[in-house]
Amino acid sequence: MNISNNPSAIRSQKEITDALLLLMNKYPYGEITVKQILLEARIARMTFYRNYESKDDVLISLIKSILREYFDIVNTGKVDLLTTIFSFADKYRSLILILEKNNMLHILLQCINDYLPMLHNSFFTDDNPFNVLMEGLDAEYIMALNIGAIYNVISLWVHRDMTETPESVRSNIDRYIKRIGQLQLKNI
Repeated sequence: MNISNNPSAIRSQKEITDALLLLMNKYPYGEITVKQILLEARIARMTFYRNYESKDDVLISLIKSILREYFDIVNTGKVDLLTTIFSFADKYRSLILILEKNNMLHILLQCINDYLPMLHNSFFTDDNPFNVLMEGLDAEYIMALNIGAIYNVISLWVHRDMTETPESVRSNIDRYIKRIGQLQLKNI
């Protein structure tokens, strides 16, 4: 994606993204062409390629923008991480369900795995309270552990059609984490 602050480019990017998501609700992703996106968004081919390289670029750019929004909030250090994760999943429920419908939920995992290490270096500044959790540990392993666990929980939640509330999923995980802590205290 070509990043621009130009209002016209921002509007075009939104129209392109909205068109792709609308088409993904109607057709399998593999069958969607750039030409269909152009027709749905009512934009010229040149406008599309001025903003994106491909339809994959549109989707990945959308996911990365959501990840940036998420990390902007997390980096404040003033949030409950699990609540924030499930709130974001709920906020972007329609996108997640579209990805699931198109057997593309793994794209979310791929974007997180590609993007998180890069964001970790720029977002987790010295004054971020989450740095204490990583102190003396290999951050890449810890991120991989957390990403895998959360991705699988969200994936299960999606496979269950996201019928449980974000709060109930979060609460279930929180109770489990507390039990782990209690077991560790007993073994000390």
